[in-house]
Amino acid sequence: MSAPSATLSAHEARRVALAAQALLGPRPTGGPAATVRRLGAVQLDTISVLARSHELVAYARHGPIERDRIEASYWGPKSTTFEYWSHAACLLPLEEWPSYAFKRRGRRAKGRGWHSLKDETKTCGEVMARLRAEGPLTAKELGGAKRGGPWWDWSEVKIAAERLLDVGDLVCRQRRGFQRVYDLVERAIPDEMRHEELSDEECVTRLVRSAGRSLGVATVSDLAVYHGVPAKQVPPVLEAAGLVPVRVEGWTKAAYADPAALQVLGRRLRGRTLLLSPFDSLIWDRPRTERLFGFRHRLEAYTPRDKRLFGYFAMPVLAGTKMVGLVDPGRDGRTLVAKQVTLNSRGATQHVAAALTEVATWVGSDNIVVGRVEPPEQKVILEKALIA
Repeated sequence: MSAPSATLSAHEARRVALAAQALLGPRPTGGPAATVRRLGAVQLDTISVLARSHELVAYARHGPIERDRIEASYWGPKSTTFEYWSHAACLLPLEEWPSYAFKRRGRRAKGRGWHSLKDETKTCGEVMARLRAEGPLTAKELGGAKRGGPWWDWSEVKIAAERLLDVGDLVCRQRRGFQRVYDLVERAIPDEMRHEELSDEECVTRLVRSAGRSLGVATVSDLAVYHGVPAKQVPPVLEAAGLVPVRVEGWTKAAYADPAALQVLGRRLRGRTLLLSPFDSLIWDRPRTERLFGFRHRLEAYTPRDKRLFGYFAMPVLAGTKMVGLVDPGRDGRTLVAKQVTLNSRGATQHVAAALTEVATWVGSDNIVVGRVEPPEQKVILEKALIA
């Protein structure tokens, strides 16, 4: 590949990344489904604090959009999305179904995962027969998702359904009560996508191209992590993916950019002030977040309470092109509770107040209560800003 075509300052790299993620400039058009296409993937998670993460992602891009509209855009037989494993379990653009063929082939070749079945052929056959006869079903409708133990203590039919989804015999294109609804690929994926055969290299090229568009500017590691592609497979496809080499101030590794994303550098675009889900695609890659924003963030939901530094579901606060703090939110009836607020820059208090006020309106809270604030002397200032 040729020498770097441009040198970006750290600030310019942040602008390119934020614009690529639809967080700088005009709000995206086309609704949440179009935003899934722009981001390439929306991570799913069971944790729901103010809202589930996939709803928070849409809110961050579209503002106080109706939550029913988000759900209707994401799921259903007429949606333009499906669920599969990207860097994690994600909602993905339907047209990318062929791009994940190399992952489905790999999972089929690998065989059983960490869950095992007593009789895989028999149970998988029974699940397929039920779906063929009765239409799309949840694991509960198939016979129960769990045996009765911890959350990972799956039933035989749940294990079979997930195995069939992994290898591409089943697909999830809708949810009921946030439970996956399994359907036959032959019924749920359009023929032209289902019959498009891509080699492993073609799959990787398409996913790296998608990651490049969604990240704007990225290292090889960033590109690999975004869609869960092995890092060693990225360099050979960079040119075919349409990415160009660039230098970024402060980055020790080579960077690559989507040429279209670089066009933002010549424009004046307005940023936003808001709370971000820890699983937002802007920040789910923690090393990249630290490199891009000089901001260290770790999800502490699975950290013992007495060892948490910032809270159970601390949400970063974006203010324009900077991360200015963290808020660990909760709900008490119609009151939004900022259980812990951590401020890490001058002027952060006003930004946090603005972000809390907007998100409270979106989730239907008419009151905001502030708990612990670091540094403590900013608590009174924050409370006054919220009243104002």
